[in-house]
Amino acid sequence: MTSAGEEPDNGKELFSVQLRKATKNIHDLSDTLVNAKLGVTISDDSVWAEGLLVFYEVFKFLEKSLNSHSDSLIGDLLIPDMARTEAFEEDLDFFFGDWREGYKIRPEVRQYLDHLESLDQENPYLLIPYIYHLYMGLFSGGQILAAKRKYLTLSGNKNDDPPAGCAVTSYQNKTIKQLKTQLRQAVNDLADNLDQELKQEILKESVKVFELNNVVIKSVKGVNQVLMKKAMKLLIAVLLLLLFLFAYYVYKSASEIEIQGDVLDTSRQSLDDEL
Repeated sequence: MTSAGEEPDNGKELFSVQLRKATKNIHDLSDTLVNAKLGVTISDDSVWAEGLLVFYEVFKFLEKSLNSHSDSLIGDLLIPDMARTEAFEEDLDFFFGDWREGYKIRPEVRQYLDHLESLDQENPYLLIPYIYHLYMGLFSGGQILAAKRKYLTLSGNKNDDPPAGCAVTSYQNKTIKQLKTQLRQAVNDLADNLDQELKQEILKESVKVFELNNVVIKSVKGVNQVLMKKAMKLLIAVLLLLLFLFAYYVYKSASEIEIQGDVLDTSRQSLDDEL
């Protein structure tokens, strides 16, 4: 079954469908990791900001590469309104202030960039799966995470449109559906001009995308601290509930004892009157 915008053309399986199928297993694993690492703690600004920081350099590199190859077929993948570098920097400015001072690329991100640089030099067409999967992920998953943060966070103005710190997942001129359709079409059109051997190399490289993504996601800091805070809040809530139930039980027991005592006293008084 194909999703909207991915209907086969004359029985030919579109390259976007092949990209999705080639990465199904590791993609599912990556989604699980994102939900476990970021989804549970997404209401915390520090974790959201860390997530932005670790992927900023990757998106920045891809967009720089697309611009440098604008005269080739791969340059067609940088569709209008898709670039996110400035949006990343806007959000990072919001969360970290003057974050560029003393900023160093962490080893996990450096490893990712080194691999992208080698592909860019040897065969830039192997960057296609990175462009396709990362931007599709940002269009869909990024929107979901941003929505969670908007409605769950206790800090900032929830009425901001877009919310402060969510520029990366905010698109002013196009809908998410339009962006996804255009990127999917661009990838399929480009693939029609590639030979089968190169397309197989691209599909193979697709798995590497998620392997590197998972390494970077695991480097996100602050998750354990946030989970600990949440656990402490839950523990305190449970203890307060138990304390309330205990107090209610003691109060109820005391009330019953008092009532029984009054009844005995009344009965004894009645017996004394008869005597």
